[in-house]
Amino acid sequence: MQSPTPARLYATSVGTVLTIAGIAGFFYSASFGSPGEIGELLGAFAVNGWDNVLHLATGLLGLAAAGYAPRRYALALGLVYLVVAVWGLIVSDGGSIAGVLPVNTADNVLHLLLGLAGIVAGVATQASPGLATKLR
Repeated sequence: MQSPTPARLYATSVGTVLTIAGIAGFFYSASFGSPGEIGELLGAFAVNGWDNVLHLATGLLGLAAAGYAPRRYALALGLVYLVVAVWGLIVSDGGSIAGVLPVNTADNVLHLLLGLAGIVAGVATQASPGLATKLR
């Protein structure tokens, strides 16, 4: 069994939450417009079909990566979410990213927190040795 690390905890917990949010989001809006009909997941987070698919995909990726590349997942997803948070702040409350992903203040705050947590978890986890080192 692999030892627990901050990145593995991030990949597992964020992967689980994003997977659940992706599935639950379809009960609020399954519209694939630009941005189409927008629902509010838990009364706070703007969602549509594209947003739900993105959360589902990144969540499942996190669950898979928890076993083989949690540090890479934490750093990559952390960076992506920081970019999304900044982009969301630029388009402001009620806007959309790339014309398809709806965002509001709650989304922007959550994206910022997920991004920072991913970067911190990735930096706090020691890089695993490369394949060449393992083969020696």
